[in-house]
Amino acid sequence: MALNLFDLVVILVWLTAVTLFGLRFRSPERSLSAYFLADNAIPWWAIALSIVAAETSTLTVISIPGLAYSEDFRFLQLVFGYLIGRAIVAVLFLPAYFRGRMLTAYQLILARFGQRLHALTAGIFLLTRAAAEGVRVFAVAIVVRVALGSLLGGVSSFSRDLAAIALVTVLTLLYTFEGGLAAVIWTDVLQLSVYIAGSLFACFTLLHRLPGGLHGVLATAQPLGKLRLFDLSWSLTRSYTLWSGLIGGALLTTASHGTDQLIVQRLLAARSLRQSQLALLASGIVILFQFALFLFLGTALFVFYRDFPIHTVFNRTDAIYPTFIVSQLPHGISGLLIAAILAAAMANLSAALNALSSTTILDFYVRLRPESGEERRMTLARRATLMWGVALFVLALLARGGGRVLEVGLSIASVAYGCLLGVFLLGLMTRRATESAAIVGMVAGLALNLYLWLATPVSFPWYVVVGSLATFLVGYCSSWLIPGFDRVGTE
Repeated sequence: MALNLFDLVVILVWLTAVTLFGLRFRSPERSLSAYFLADNAIPWWAIALSIVAAETSTLTVISIPGLAYSEDFRFLQLVFGYLIGRAIVAVLFLPAYFRGRMLTAYQLILARFGQRLHALTAGIFLLTRAAAEGVRVFAVAIVVRVALGSLLGGVSSFSRDLAAIALVTVLTLLYTFEGGLAAVIWTDVLQLSVYIAGSLFACFTLLHRLPGGLHGVLATAQPLGKLRLFDLSWSLTRSYTLWSGLIGGALLTTASHGTDQLIVQRLLAARSLRQSQLALLASGIVILFQFALFLFLGTALFVFYRDFPIHTVFNRTDAIYPTFIVSQLPHGISGLLIAAILAAAMANLSAALNALSSTTILDFYVRLRPESGEERRMTLARRATLMWGVALFVLALLARGGGRVLEVGLSIASVAYGCLLGVFLLGLMTRRATESAAIVGMVAGLALNLYLWLATPVSFPWYVVVGSLATFLVGYCSSWLIPGFDRVGTE
């Protein structure tokens, strides 16, 4: 079985409906605060769901089941660290952001250190977020290759990838360009609901098709080690151990949710500090459920293809879940589930576009042109959104042919998160550190992480641990060696 024209219509109708829903939030009279922070009028529960949608992409939806299919449940150890990291951000970072009435994460660095380090941190975010997001957007092409391969048999692989990435990018750009963060958050809530519901439906379908249902899945998977959750080894080359999960996962989330504008922007849009903290902690409960669901789905797929072998050879595990949807589910339902997976791509892409645009305008243009009027700033904010849409489209095409996309995306992000987290900790936890010393520490941390990524087998969860420690220690020690003339304090 393969998708047919009816499935294709279902997919296109869904994508169009989401775009029209997002366009409902456009308004001709908007300020930068309204465009980038939604007038601080979003309830905490919507922000919590939007945070989950923002850190979930098509890459996540298709790669996590593939990971459980080929391995086991050990990825969940990383998610346990995610919960710890959220608590750290809620206690350490969010009070500082709300106390200073920040519009972006990097304005905290400006207030604490100065313009040079502010520009450096914001610039690193722009470069690494764009690179990681390009990999995530490319995951759309993997889904379309599997889903529409039979319908587009006469079309070259590159043309299919080009059309798929272009379609999702253009539709997401429309409502993000017009509606700003309000459109992004509420479409995130809708998209999250759809792809979670789709994943639940796929799980129930698998359990119904398999002899013995849930008991049959567990009875088959347990003796084969597919339900293994904990790995107590201290290996730096294994991505998923208890220690890399609790330590690396905690610091990875502290960095991503405390220093990355993609998430911080949502937290700053809350009505109060308490609601922001509540949204962040609640998102941890949702993300734990989501990843457990995706992992169980992958295990059930393993049992299904073991009991009902097919002749398809999976060249990459990312294709297993989409292949099941296309080949095993009835028409209409399969189209809707493929649309649900693409929904995750649109939710993540819209978050990235708005975060990249806000950092470009608020951290660079407004600082360099403080005399500019609100109307001019709003015009440039929309242009920046459009510019980043084009950039991510190009980067997604360049990401074709890479390895397992989940870990490529996490590795790129983790390289930058190490030095970013180290600098933020220098600002929040010390009064001695100066701007010049912090820059030295940041360069050292980034260089070390690049070396670990490109020249060693060390796994990505340790990048943030090593990079943040190197940045913090080198920066703090350099403060005693480099004559300090920088501002000190958090006022």
